[in-house]
Amino acid sequence: MHARSPIPDYIPNVIKGQEEQALDGQVLLNIDPVTGEQLCTVARSGNADIERAVAAARLAQSEWADMTPVSRGDLLREAALLMRDRSEEFAEIVSLETGKSRQDARGETGAAVEMGLFVAGEGRRFFGKTTTSAVPNRTSLVVRQPLGVAGLIIAANTPIANVAWKVYPALLCGNTAVMKASEDTPATAWAAAKLFHEVGVPPGVFNVVQGFGPEAGAPLVEHQDVDLISFTGSCDVGRQIQASAGARLAKVCMELGGKNPLIVCDDADLDRAVATAAMSAFSNAGQRCASGSRLIVFDGIYDRFKEQLLEHTQGLTLGSADDDDLGPVINQRQLENMIAAVERARQTGATVLTGGGRLTDDAHRNGFFMMPTLLEGATGSDEISQAELFGPIACLYRVSDFEEALELANNSPFGLTAAIHTANIDRGMTFLSRIKAGVASINGATYGSEPHMPFGGVRQSGTGWREAGAEALDVYSDWKTIYINADPTCV
Repeated sequence: MHARSPIPDYIPNVIKGQEEQALDGQVLLNIDPVTGEQLCTVARSGNADIERAVAAARLAQSEWADMTPVSRGDLLREAALLMRDRSEEFAEIVSLETGKSRQDARGETGAAVEMGLFVAGEGRRFFGKTTTSAVPNRTSLVVRQPLGVAGLIIAANTPIANVAWKVYPALLCGNTAVMKASEDTPATAWAAAKLFHEVGVPPGVFNVVQGFGPEAGAPLVEHQDVDLISFTGSCDVGRQIQASAGARLAKVCMELGGKNPLIVCDDADLDRAVATAAMSAFSNAGQRCASGSRLIVFDGIYDRFKEQLLEHTQGLTLGSADDDDLGPVINQRQLENMIAAVERARQTGATVLTGGGRLTDDAHRNGFFMMPTLLEGATGSDEISQAELFGPIACLYRVSDFEEALELANNSPFGLTAAIHTANIDRGMTFLSRIKAGVASINGATYGSEPHMPFGGVRQSGTGWREAGAEALDVYSDWKTIYINADPTCV
């Protein structure tokens, strides 16, 4: 590793403001997805490490909650501003861990900063409500109160943004937090924890434990002193978390997968639709819960759209440089799962138009590069149409009209994001009212959330909560109804 890398040779836990090895001394390897070589070793935490982190968070919670939301917001603003000052360092860490370009990592870091600044500002609002009472001389109001200790489990696809989406609102609401970082991006969470401590967030308020899900994530979910679990990841893991945390009646917020449709109508701006579809399907190597992996195209323009999209896709370049279009997927296991899914689709009748496998030329053979892949001929009920692959893989579907397009778009276990490209305002508005999704767009991409807007999905895309926006405060706080009774005769 380069001597000036911001990633040390060993990534520890951060508990009560201190860097700690796993108590049993075990480590795991973090692999560079561009080269396939070891990037660093990482603390491989277990139950005892989780116990220490949760105990530290529990001890710190009361004093943190006693601070005003304004004071907490002021500290969080300082953290966001320091992250902005160090954006190049964070971008380098993100780039090294994920393999995405420095340019993309800068954009992600900027989004994390904006999330911090937005949430910090909510400390000066922190709205409850007041209302009337049927009882004379009685004031009725509702205020927010913290939950306690929040267990935060994040994915590796946008690591610093994922940290920001959970940590800022969790802390603003007066909770303390234990974050289980992704084993593929441990350095990002470690660097963020150090930054929060540096600006004066008290020890124990934000703790980070490293390790694998079954060894570190599961004990966090099961811990009786953890009041909330907020998880971003796959449906399979989400089901396990829901069952485990639900058994002890803990609050659970989950942002899960997507199999997001992008409809292209016969009156669409074709050049714009092609470019947007390609970005939706392939940017960030398709590793977005909001990736546009189902491209539903009207019959009248299908052939032209396919031809242009194929040409566009085959011109994409893979690598970690700023002029590359997409980088590697996060690890070898994910890559192998994607290749196997494409092969199963081929065996059941789908046609691979381009891509379909690993990039094996000299410049890429050791990294985890999945070629941008387009398929056609799959039915809406095939596995490739129903399962989230979390990679640069998209399917084309030919439909006759709007009703068929909408029916296919809604034929999914998920309901996260959706988009339509059309010049017809009536068609667009009808799509918005009937699409089963938490986020919908006209003439845009399937991704592109903003920090002041709620993000989340329906059906198997989540549990109904929204992170980002002021709505995130509902995840990390609870309501207290208050009645104040006055006696005017005592004045």
